[in-house]
Amino acid sequence: MISPGNLAADSAKVEQDFIFLMDCFREVLEEAGERELAACLFTRSALPSGGQDASAKGLVQAQSIAFQLLSMAEQNAAVQRRRSVETEHGLAEPPALWGQSLQQVYEQGLSDRQIAAELPTVQVELVLTAHPTEAKRATVLEHHRRLYLLLVRRENRMWSPHEQQALRDEIKAVLATLWRTGEIFLEKPDVASERRNTVYYLRHVFPTVLPLVDLRLRQAWEALGFDPNLLADPRQLPRVTFGTWVGGDRDGHPLVTAEVTRQSLAELRLEALLMLREHLTNLARHLSLSDRLQEPPTELRARLDECVERMVESGRLALRRNPNEPWRQLVNLMQAQLPLDVSPVAGSPRVDGENCYARAADLMADVRLLYDSLIGIGARRIADHTVQPVLRLVQTFGFHLAVLDVRQNSRFHDLAVSQLLTAAGFEDVDYPQWNEARRLDFLNRELSSPRPLTRPDMQVGPEGDAVLGCYHVLVEHLRVHGPDGLGALIVSMTRSLSDLLVIYLFGREVGLHINTPDGPACPLPVTPLFETIDDLRRSPDILAGFLDHPFTRRSLAAQSAHAGSDHPAQQVMIGYSDSNKDGGICASLWSLYRAQQALARIGRDRGVRVRFFHGRGGTISRGAGPTHRFVKALPAGTINGDLRVTEQGEVIAKKYANRITAADNLELLLAGVSRATLLHRYRFESSHPLEPTMDRLADHSRQIYTALLRTEGFVSFFRQATPIDAIEESRIGSRPARRTGQQTLADLRAIPGVFSWGQARFYLSGWYGIGSALEELRAHHPQTFAAVQEHLLTWPPLHYALSNAATSVATADEDVMAAYAGLVENADLREGIMGMILVEYATTRRMLEQVYGGALAERRPNVHAMMQMRRDALRALHLEQIDLLRRWRSRNQAGDLEAAAALLSRLLLTVNAIANGLGSTG
Repeated sequence: MISPGNLAADSAKVEQDFIFLMDCFREVLEEAGERELAACLFTRSALPSGGQDASAKGLVQAQSIAFQLLSMAEQNAAVQRRRSVETEHGLAEPPALWGQSLQQVYEQGLSDRQIAAELPTVQVELVLTAHPTEAKRATVLEHHRRLYLLLVRRENRMWSPHEQQALRDEIKAVLATLWRTGEIFLEKPDVASERRNTVYYLRHVFPTVLPLVDLRLRQAWEALGFDPNLLADPRQLPRVTFGTWVGGDRDGHPLVTAEVTRQSLAELRLEALLMLREHLTNLARHLSLSDRLQEPPTELRARLDECVERMVESGRLALRRNPNEPWRQLVNLMQAQLPLDVSPVAGSPRVDGENCYARAADLMADVRLLYDSLIGIGARRIADHTVQPVLRLVQTFGFHLAVLDVRQNSRFHDLAVSQLLTAAGFEDVDYPQWNEARRLDFLNRELSSPRPLTRPDMQVGPEGDAVLGCYHVLVEHLRVHGPDGLGALIVSMTRSLSDLLVIYLFGREVGLHINTPDGPACPLPVTPLFETIDDLRRSPDILAGFLDHPFTRRSLAAQSAHAGSDHPAQQVMIGYSDSNKDGGICASLWSLYRAQQALARIGRDRGVRVRFFHGRGGTISRGAGPTHRFVKALPAGTINGDLRVTEQGEVIAKKYANRITAADNLELLLAGVSRATLLHRYRFESSHPLEPTMDRLADHSRQIYTALLRTEGFVSFFRQATPIDAIEESRIGSRPARRTGQQTLADLRAIPGVFSWGQARFYLSGWYGIGSALEELRAHHPQTFAAVQEHLLTWPPLHYALSNAATSVATADEDVMAAYAGLVENADLREGIMGMILVEYATTRRMLEQVYGGALAERRPNVHAMMQMRRDALRALHLEQIDLLRRWRSRNQAGDLEAAAALLSRLLLTVNAIANGLGSTG
């Protein structure tokens, strides 16, 4: 359900492709002896009664596959629609892509030279995570990728009827394999399998996509009549880089040990080197230029001589391989200098300071020399088409593929400090109970001393050993490879200044400090993660104290010097999930907006650029929404050419599994960040007249939302009216669903919480409270309400919040909600809470329609059409899931665990099928 470039897919095209795919699928089912199943597929009355278990289970799996086919049809139709629009109207017509973004900036008075000067400063970093949201196995995802590519191939009009039939047969073969393959994880995936999935995208998908994004920028640039020479050098282009949490995120994840982090760093480095060797080998094949036909530049000859003199025999061998072809010889020398074992059993990085590159920057220098030498002899076309993609790969992936962040919870750190105090012989070791003043006094005294609290061979306790063990791995990596490949030290649930300063204490214990003329410093960025609404409101004071601390000032200076920058930058992560979980969507988004404004101002006042890291999830309740609207809605002055954002769980597959949609989604991000950066720098607007109105709406909607959460019995209602208990038993991620195992909303991770509300079609945190807030505004401030109506489409923060709420309202389903509520055993509890929910749902729909000036189905037809196509089939699945939940819970209560286990596998199939139908999990 991705619409590349935010263009709505042609509904007739969607229907045409879907009918074709479903015809193929039905034939596959009939050939497998499932004629009855094929006949009733994708209808509201499809599922047999609860007693016909085998056929019902088969139909659930078939429905799940059918939803995937519908998504593919929508995705393909959107891509073809974008191509058609560009062909007919030009590259500036599709919204939010390079063409339109550059045109809008130009129309604001910026010249092509001004735009070109800013583009190299733009960087987008995608951080791939493995939160428990991806319900499908990697094998199944690969089958989906093959199907989509085959569907795209059908668009080629050159195929003869016989070739078209062959394509159809191939599609049926993949569908037959998919039908006979279990969709969901049979066992809970481990971190290694999640890491392999992440590495697949980093090594095999993104390297093929990035050249397409560069090409699209240059094509849009020239189509607007801009000077092509301004972007001729690849160093003038914006950048995409990558990070990952897989193997480094240990917040509530006991399986991420120090050894797992060591393995993750090693695998990322190995895969990066293997990828670079592969591309250098391919590059050498294309650079068969002879020195008998063109004279190599002096710099190229000098570099060859220098390498041969240093590398001796391996250097001579590289030259002898391709005599009279100096450009190819230089590539051979690059390959020989990669810190990678090239023995028959390839696959181990090596460290050889004499004969291999120490850092990726050394390889980059040689690739740039190669590129410039080709330009020097007039071979720009060869340089651009063969060398430039390799240059961009080295620039993007280095020797590390993606930087690995390390995240841990502040509470875990508190326990670790307590154990360090015990090991050091302190009398009062109850650090978690100390007030902030005492914590700061202790930390400041300790950080002024080089003396550690413990010895390297000491074991201090589970939390302390885990933290120090992880930091030892980071120290070893720094010693051998430097900071390349290491991301940030992220403190989740940052509540106070001491939560950040304590990282410096851990660093001192293991030698994770560097010496500067002014004193010790930390070489890695320490990053607060502000998640709850209360923490977001406290965040400016916390950041101010952190930036004012001398240890931080020294650390930022050292980090910026290593990066070759004169401007220190402090990374701050903001979380969308927990703020939404505890305050609802309006309060969450506006609290994030206000916090970013304040945090950016704190940084500017201290000469520090605040680099925001957005922890977005896969659903609206966790920060998702149209990419271009998200970027436009960010406060002015907070992007500064640099956006870091998570891509979580199933979102990675939906956006990036296929080359075309991956390129479109990366283009949306890069174009949006470039547009916002340029407009903010040259057309800065500090505030909007409706900001106080948003303060009011956020506060009132939060009051309504939290009143529901505090209603007596709400947790019981939640646990009975949603499949949260089944989701907690699922095998969709290596991380536990709860941080500590307590049966409370506070302890429940936002991801499974949102997932369960979505499965039951409530989507509470995506809309609840908005209606009452708007109604109160209209009743008491009608003129202000009229201003909201007037500025809905012109002020991006307002549009982003209300359009996301409108999408949540459209995706919710009153009838399905009521059916799930029927699982709540206490009638009074059920009727009381459902009454509150349905009243607010009606109010929210009514008030949004007043703001939009008409029925939502008419004003937002794309979302409405998408849900209507799925409505009947989804309702049938919901009824099946409700029946299974009732039976599964009954068996568990009766102690019949064997029967319950058998029902659970079917129940999880419905979870997966409904997630496929809705297009997301958590």
